[in-house]
Amino acid sequence: MAPEEKDRYSRQILFAPIGQAGQKRIRKAAVCIVGCGALGSFQAEALARAGIGRLRLIDRDYVDYTNLQRQWLYSETDAQKESPKAIAAAHRLHELNRHVEVEPLVTDLTPSNAEELIAECDLILDGTDNFETRYLLNDLSVKRNLPWIYGAAIGSYGIAMPVVPDSGPCFACVYPESPQGLQPTCDVDGVLASATAAVAAVQVGMALRLMVGWPEFECRIHTLDIWTGAAKQVGAGKRDPDCRVCAAREFRYLDGKRRAPVSLCGRNAVQLHESARPLDLGQLADRLRAFGEVRVNEFALRIAIPKYDLTFFPDGRAIVKGTTDIGIARGVYAKLIGS
Repeated sequence: MAPEEKDRYSRQILFAPIGQAGQKRIRKAAVCIVGCGALGSFQAEALARAGIGRLRLIDRDYVDYTNLQRQWLYSETDAQKESPKAIAAAHRLHELNRHVEVEPLVTDLTPSNAEELIAECDLILDGTDNFETRYLLNDLSVKRNLPWIYGAAIGSYGIAMPVVPDSGPCFACVYPESPQGLQPTCDVDGVLASATAAVAAVQVGMALRLMVGWPEFECRIHTLDIWTGAAKQVGAGKRDPDCRVCAAREFRYLDGKRRAPVSLCGRNAVQLHESARPLDLGQLADRLRAFGEVRVNEFALRIAIPKYDLTFFPDGRAIVKGTTDIGIARGVYAKLIGS
């Protein structure tokens, strides 16, 4: 280890469970963060400061002013420019630690690209906001024998749980089906930045333990409420012998043909992935100027029409801002692009 690194990470190295040997393992590790919002942006900064070797950042969205209250790494300039979160995060992380290799990917994790996107990574951190993606991550984890760490926060409450295949239950063992009915969301119920930071900090702590090979790592569910101060840990139990994923190895989310439309938390917006083909943003800009003012760069095309703002990405995705109704969003999309 170079003298500069010994000095930079000295306080972390002095922590006995890590030491110099653990720091070397951290420096060699590659972590994939899926979602660079409130959880993922904190995870990325914490790991960059800890001296991680490589970070792969996967995010489908761009920076919005509503993000700034709780999402680390981003600035008002990023929101003004509507910069892709993965790109804005990578720029900031380079300023924090130029020795960390950061790979930003402005894309959506889907069944068709998931295995490619997590290739050569040692661990996955969950920074998402929906159960569909989490079940997809769980399928990946079990199939590839790759640890991942679940996390979620709403209001002042948060939860985190590690999934380490062959060492405990998988996510589907604990949550066989996604919650039914109306669920709380940050755009309705709000969320405190301290709650998301606390969950992300717990996730990063788990990740570091796995990286340095800390023995007797037990799968436990951690819950906390930063408003009331309540916190507890409970064992996640044993693997379910009838689990469809880790027992039957049925990967229904990974085998899916395409993602369903997703309402974006806190954004009054819907993401659509209606096109199976990449979009030529330059050609699309020429077509759409008849409908409204168009702004385009290498990452995205944006157009404002009455009541709605739309953002198109090169991979064929679109975000329709101004509604959470998937039917309305599809209608606006069809008006501009065609069905």
